Amino acid sequence: MDLFHTYIILLPVVFLAGVVDSIAGGGGLLSVPAYIAVGLPPHYVLGNNKFSSCFGTLFTTLRFFKHGLIDVKLAIFSACFALIGSFIGTKTVLMLSSDFLNYLLIILIPIITIFSLLNKNLGEVNHSHLKKISHKYLLSMIAGLSIGFYDGFFGPGTGAFLILFFTFILKYDFITANANTKIINLASNIAAMVTFLINGKVMFNIGIPAVIFGIAGNVVGSKLALTKGNKLIRLVFISVLILLFLKIISNVFIKK
Repeated sequence: MDLFHTYIILLPVVFLAGVVDSIAGGGGLLSVPAYIAVGLPPHYVLGNNKFSSCFGTLFTTLRFFKHGLIDVKLAIFSACFALIGSFIGTKTVLMLSSDFLNYLLIILIPIITIFSLLNKNLGEVNHSHLKKISHKYLLSMIAGLSIGFYDGFFGPGTGAFLILFFTFILKYDFITANANTKIINLASNIAAMVTFLINGKVMFNIGIPAVIFGIAGNVVGSKLALTKGNKLIRLVFISVLILLFLKIISNVFIKK
């Protein structure tokens, strides 16, 4: 496939992935299949996807930070443990099959989705101040390790699971929870991007245009998140869970 047709197919999807990712995470569920569709080898798919998403996440993070929506100390603390968890998860996936996690997610994702639909007040109001500081840091450490492990071991939907943690466990509203997750996502994305760059797994003639479209999508998505607020993030969050569920189903049944 020539570059022109690659751009026509890939770049609009990368833009849309940036919009989705900035609002509720999960943009990779759209962009990764697009990179595969234009014929990139697997490692270049992951390398280019991290390259574009990293810069997009940076712009969204800065925008949320500018609006004072990020609990910076807590998010950075959790991000440090997410990096540790991601490293452990990456090492573990080399030794174990991820099949059992696919089956576990087939059960967990519908439960999480139904819970989110039934719990109308989830993420509507920020009650995080009711949590003791020590408890918040302990829980964020546990979440960083466990979700970081998931990201390193498996990956898809990490942002959505982080948002669920910050809303359900730490009682943030959706928009603040989403803003906090960007610090954690950014840390893991930078680590992955540097690794792929060092190993020459980024095609810059595709990666740089994808960065531009990814940033544009993140700018649009973060603006929508700030103006439309918790209801939009809740809607996109549930949509990402459904998309993730369909991906897991395809992993388990279609490829067999």
